[in-house]
Amino acid sequence: MHLMLLGAPASGKGTQATRLAQRFGLVHISTGEILRQACAEGSDLGILAAEYLSDGQLVPDYLVVELVLDALDRAPGGFVMDGFPRTLRQAKAFDTMLRQRDLPLDAVILIEVAEPTLIERGTGRRVDPVTGQIYHLLFAPPPAEIAERLEQRDDDSEEVVKERLGIYQRTTSEVITHYQRQNLLTRVDGSGPPDEVFDHIFGLLSRNPRQTEQ
Repeated sequence: MHLMLLGAPASGKGTQATRLAQRFGLVHISTGEILRQACAEGSDLGILAAEYLSDGQLVPDYLVVELVLDALDRAPGGFVMDGFPRTLRQAKAFDTMLRQRDLPLDAVILIEVAEPTLIERGTGRRVDPVTGQIYHLLFAPPPAEIAERLEQRDDDSEEVVKERLGIYQRTTSEVITHYQRQNLLTRVDGSGPPDEVFDHIFGLLSRNPRQTEQ
């Protein structure tokens, strides 16, 4: 199975992608995690990417595509794509990658959440620098004994979250239209609890993995 999850920052697509990967035995390809790892390692690519991420800007297409290409070649048994593509150019490049590898997409799930909720979710995230575990001050509070050591990532500040949402709105509409025209896109309300959202997505895929937008 070859899946793609689209959605604004903090829409919950990472959570759902993880669960779908576990349920269907897929490789979870998260461009956000790939980029953060590259930044942490201080590679040439990571240094370049860090300059854009710290300002809430999109990383240039050529950098992201290079990372995705490598990850795709390491997922022969199926994948769920999370955080890519974010621009029409990336979407077309991804189409080419998939055609070359005979890997047709089964579904593109668009997780939709209202902007005020996205801001609340995005600014409330905290990371444990010791374990790497991600918490949320409202929705997934950390244990009291580790609360003081948690950190807020630079790209989770309110200013950066709003900037990222603005970029998402300006660039992703073309991506959505691109997959609508291929009859691959399904919209899912992501404002509810994660279990509820997952059940909805799982039900859609279980009935027919190649969904079309109603």
